[in-house]
Amino acid sequence: MAEEANVQAQAPSNRAPQRNGGRPPRRDGRGPVVEEKKEFDERIVHIDRVARVVKGGRRFRFRALVVVGDHKGKVGIGIAKGADVTAAVTKATEVAKKHMSKMNLYKGTLPHEAEGKVGGARILIKPASAGTGLIAGGVVRTILEVTGVSNVLSKSLGSTNKANTAYATIAALNSLEPAKNWVTNRTDTAAAKAHKAVAKEATK
Repeated sequence: MAEEANVQAQAPSNRAPQRNGGRPPRRDGRGPVVEEKKEFDERIVHIDRVARVVKGGRRFRFRALVVVGDHKGKVGIGIAKGADVTAAVTKATEVAKKHMSKMNLYKGTLPHEAEGKVGGARILIKPASAGTGLIAGGVVRTILEVTGVSNVLSKSLGSTNKANTAYATIAALNSLEPAKNWVTNRTDTAAAKAHKAVAKEATK
């Protein structure tokens, strides 16, 4: 019995070496499954069922509202319809990626106060100090999160329609101007004074 046990211990094993933390290799010859990192953060904001009246009755479809962002200032929204939820979400995601735009942010918040209005929806967003967080809810919060805003104050002043609210939020973000475009420098003030002096001398 002891000799048989020694022979079994010395015999080479026919099992393939294990990889990936002890898991055996795949039988189909392919390597381990590697999950691809997504470039953008895709959020499904709202899914609605819509109907169209035809000769034989009503035909139902699905409409999806999707927000896409990279948490670095780029964001886009898309609305699309499909025969099922998966098709609608896929189409809306493609639309959102095609209509992405770069927003002007400042140290995790906004450079100044902004307001956007689309249809009956009115959105007001204001910059906030560090540690405030996102004081927003619903669609506005989702859009600000994927854009990369960390501290902001917001208020919805009109309609609660999610599509119009989303577009109003994007309109408010698009209206933001960087500080270099609205801060008056001393050199600009001196040049303006010199220009006024020259114009005053010319009129005499």
